[in-house]
Amino acid sequence: MQLDATELTPVINRLKRAQGQLAAVTRMMEEGRDCKDIVTQLAAVSKALDRAGFAIIASGLEQCSSREDTSLDRKELEKLFLSLA
Repeated sequence: MQLDATELTPVINRLKRAQGQLAAVTRMMEEGRDCKDIVTQLAAVSKALDRAGFAIIASGLEQCSSREDTSLDRKELEKLFLSLA
């Protein structure tokens, strides 16, 4: 299954923001910032990555159902969802 990059532009943007947030977490740790601030920022990174993953899977599901693409079966899709849980 190939995902359409133009449909995933918001996901790509979300991943880029998460990348910046992760760099900020690293910087905060190097600077010895407060643990609460670091964990809060790390939680934001984690949530952004989860949302990106779910958006990718949803896009794939939509594509599979609309084009009758059989490259992913039910078990594989379930495994993808569970990998984000």
